[in-house]
Amino acid sequence: MNREEKYILRSWASDFGIKLSGSQVHLLGIHLDELWQWNKRMNLTGLSSRQGIIEELLIDSLIPSTFLPETCSVLDVGSGAGFPAIPLKICRADLSFHLMEANSKKVSFLKQVIRLTMLQGIKVMRGRIEKDKGLLQHEGYHVITARALAHLSQTLTWCAPCLISGGMIVNFQGRRFEHALKESADVMKRERLFLHKSIPYTLPGKDSPRHVLIFKKY
Repeated sequence: MNREEKYILRSWASDFGIKLSGSQVHLLGIHLDELWQWNKRMNLTGLSSRQGIIEELLIDSLIPSTFLPETCSVLDVGSGAGFPAIPLKICRADLSFHLMEANSKKVSFLKQVIRLTMLQGIKVMRGRIEKDKGLLQHEGYHVITARALAHLSQTLTWCAPCLISGGMIVNFQGRRFEHALKESADVMKRERLFLHKSIPYTLPGKDSPRHVLIFKKY
C-alpha cells in the first residue's frame, strides 16, 4: 500500500469515527497487496482497482468495529477474500475469529494473509455453515458476521443456531434492507432474533446508502 492509499484509508476511516494506528494501516496494506496479487490469477473480489477495494471492501468491513463487544468470539461465514473478518481482526485485536469458507483457493488465500500479517487468535476452516456445523465451537459464538452470504432470511436461518443467547449477528445490506427485513420476519421470530441496531452509511464516491444490521438473540 503506497503513501496515498494509506492517507485515503485513514482519512475515510476517520470520517466514520474509526481511528487507525500506523501498524493497523500497515497490516491492512498487506491484506490489500496480497489480494491485488492473487486477483491477477483468480477473481477473488470482482473489483478491478485498488481504490475500489479500499472503498468498497476495507472501509465497508470496518464499519461495525466500534459496535462489537470486547474480548468475544466471532464467526465469519462465507469469508471469501477475508471481508469483513480480516480488517475487523486487525482493527479489533481483542476479538477471537473463526473464518468459514467453502472454496479451497480462497481458504489458501486467507491462510496466506494470516501468515503474512502474523495475526493471532484467528483460524480458517473449510466448510459450509449449513452442513459443517461440527467444525464450529460447540458452545456457540458471541458474534457472527456475514457479508454477501445469501438472502437475509437464509443467512439468519443458518447463523442463529450457532449464536449464544444474547449474541449478535452482523449483516451488511443495501438500500432495500427494509424489504429484506419484512421477508425475514418469520425467521426472526422462529430463531428468537430482534433487530438491535441499524447503522446507515454511504461509502466514498457512492450515492446509494448501505446499512449494517445488528440482530440480537434473546
